[in-house]
Amino acid sequence: MSTEATAAAHGTGDARAAFREITHDIAWVAENPKVPKAWYGALGVGLLLLSIGGYCIYHVVMTGIGVWGNNNSVGWAWDITNFVWWIGIGHAGTLISAILYLMRQGWRTSINRAAEAMTIFAVMCAGIFPIIHTGRPWFAWWMIPHPNDMHMWPQFRSPLMWDVFAISTYATTSILFWYMGMVPDLATFRDRSKSKIRQLVYGVLALGWRGSARQWHRYERAYLILAGLSTPLVLSVHSVVSFDFATSLNPGWHTTIFPPYFVAGAIFSGFAMVMTLMIPARYLFNLKHIIKEEHIEAMCKVTLATGMMVGFSYSVEFFIAWYSGNEFEQFTFLNRASGPFWWAWLSMVSCNVLIPQFFWFKKCRTNPWIIIILCIFINIGMWFERFVIIATSLTRQWLPSTWSYYVPTKYDVGVFVGTIGLFLTLFTLFMRFLPSVAIAEVKNTLPEAHAGKEH
Repeated sequence: MSTEATAAAHGTGDARAAFREITHDIAWVAENPKVPKAWYGALGVGLLLLSIGGYCIYHVVMTGIGVWGNNNSVGWAWDITNFVWWIGIGHAGTLISAILYLMRQGWRTSINRAAEAMTIFAVMCAGIFPIIHTGRPWFAWWMIPHPNDMHMWPQFRSPLMWDVFAISTYATTSILFWYMGMVPDLATFRDRSKSKIRQLVYGVLALGWRGSARQWHRYERAYLILAGLSTPLVLSVHSVVSFDFATSLNPGWHTTIFPPYFVAGAIFSGFAMVMTLMIPARYLFNLKHIIKEEHIEAMCKVTLATGMMVGFSYSVEFFIAWYSGNEFEQFTFLNRASGPFWWAWLSMVSCNVLIPQFFWFKKCRTNPWIIIILCIFINIGMWFERFVIIATSLTRQWLPSTWSYYVPTKYDVGVFVGTIGLFLTLFTLFMRFLPSVAIAEVKNTLPEAHAGKEH
């Protein structure tokens, strides 16, 4: 055998060894009956919070939303705040999966699967709040445009109905995109499984995948089409959510900056949540060589960029209120900063404008503890942003006779805690039983996958 042939054979062997290592390092989490104790702790916390939320939801449904802190002035409060916050959390998944895929950004491959799962779980949590908020969740099917026994049709001119269609479309596309990306990896799990039950379950989920050239060709074509369909959703879904406020006449809401402002904020909070979840998982499941420091650093840079956009939007809001000469708009924004909810506004600005500035420094972008702390504060700040927009604008409206103050009850808090528990439970189960990293896509980014192409 010639020297070149020997080198080529040796390179092929190295490539196969690298591919086997990637497969083993990702699949062991589902294959090993023993998982880190921290995983059981996270699952236990999630189930505990979920049980608290389940009890509170049961009480709200059986008693009515009067058990919440909502009043005649503040009809929207924690429920809509949490709804918009959860929708924002789910935005990074589609951005990482679709837009970065179309832009051929290889660093997305180690985090896109978890981000896609996070998107689906966040949308599930978000959907709970508007259904309960109607007061009669058992009539939610009336929102579907079909003839019913009451001869009633949805009010299609309402932005709340636009939410129904936008979010349902977003959820459907996200689930298809997530599931299609997992099919080759589910087939890998099927082929590696030693248990008959696991072989059956993963075999059914793998849809008969055998990895033939024809299957790969059709898979890549379909994946590209779904990425193209998903890309507009990143901009459209949270823009439609912002129409809940922007199409009203309420001071502080009636503004055209809301769609881009909400989209930037959604990506901002979404990336912060991805890092909050994936950095601990990176250490817990020994994925440091797959989810690398440069991937985390790239997400920090995106978070910094979108955080600057959010801070710019805050300043533009105050400028437009002053420039418009509308005394109601001016009062609304001054009230946010100096009124009864000044502490919420200060928390919002501190967490969303000041905290991200630490990402200018490389030491902060490479220290996992600092990143997690900063990202937690960012998600807290983004929750306060939604609360400030909703609560402070409603507590001080046109007439002083309608002014009031909002105080949440334990059931407001309990339902929100329950959605956090649902999200944490689903995410921990996903990390345990499904491929949390896109095995096939990560392999495609390895240098071994492209060996010999220069010849």
